[in-house]
Amino acid sequence: MRVWTLLVLVPLLAGLAACGQTGDGLAGENETLVIFSSRHYDSDYALYEAFEEETGVNVRTIEADGDLLVERLKTDGVNSPADVIITVDAGRLWRAEQEGLFAPVNSAILDAAVPSSLRHPDGLWYGLASRARIIVYAEQRVAAEDISGYETLADPAFKGRVCARSSGNIYNISLLGALIDRWGEDKALQWAAGVAGNFARAPLGGDTDQIRAVIAGECDMALVNHYYVSRLMKEEPEALEGIAMFWPESAPGVHLNVSGIGVAKNAPNPELAKRFIEFAMQEKAQRFFAELTGEYPVTDAAYDNPALPSLANRAIDPIALGKLGENQARAQQIFDKAGWP
Repeated sequence: MRVWTLLVLVPLLAGLAACGQTGDGLAGENETLVIFSSRHYDSDYALYEAFEEETGVNVRTIEADGDLLVERLKTDGVNSPADVIITVDAGRLWRAEQEGLFAPVNSAILDAAVPSSLRHPDGLWYGLASRARIIVYAEQRVAAEDISGYETLADPAFKGRVCARSSGNIYNISLLGALIDRWGEDKALQWAAGVAGNFARAPLGGDTDQIRAVIAGECDMALVNHYYVSRLMKEEPEALEGIAMFWPESAPGVHLNVSGIGVAKNAPNPELAKRFIEFAMQEKAQRFFAELTGEYPVTDAAYDNPALPSLANRAIDPIALGKLGENQARAQQIFDKAGWP
């Protein structure tokens, strides 16, 4: 499938060809859905293609970093071509929500499919796929019994042995936002300072880079989203020999976040956008995320991916995801005060 991608700050050009095919579905052959997305995964492209094939709707996508997408939507205002907004992390969903970029959706289908903990209470956005923030470690250098939870990353016993992304990364900001809610600001600050004091090197690169640093022996453990590990397990299983995942289930549980989806406030085709979101929650669509990207379905869809550990019987932090956005500013202040680059 050819995905139509533009730099987000370039004005939308009329008359560009739509991506994918026009089928014999229920929609008119000229009907077009425009999706603004900060994701660039095979699962998403498969989703777009499946929707085109089933409905005959043309899907056009504009992809860019989540913050750039927000700025584009704000700049375009009522002239925005966006029907659907997709972005990663509840923190970014909260930012878009605060800017008034979503239109509420009233859908019994979505409310039944997506747990209340993984969607906005007023239907402004719905989780599309979920991801857990976990710890990876080298089994020959770290004993599993020596890890108790996220707090272990700040244990002085691991000084010079920890890798993580920068404090400006939204995944880390949201995790710290959850820890502020869990522990309070003082303990959250102690934790952030402890982790920063344990760094084997200055934060560098994305989650895959942290995993590769553990593989290379640059550090003994790292903080990452689970699906980066799942992806490597499928693509380079030999590289992960001796590397294990620890799920920080100490009360109240593992930090679970989402990529989310919503109808754009100024959507030219709001009913079509709603239809697409409902389509994305069908089992066949949710399987794309589990099997192609290694993320967890937000519904109870079954999947076949041996590299994706089950969440069944795991303790998951029940925090309302909106809290992660509300705590963003304090989290960044704490990171700065803690000396986490």
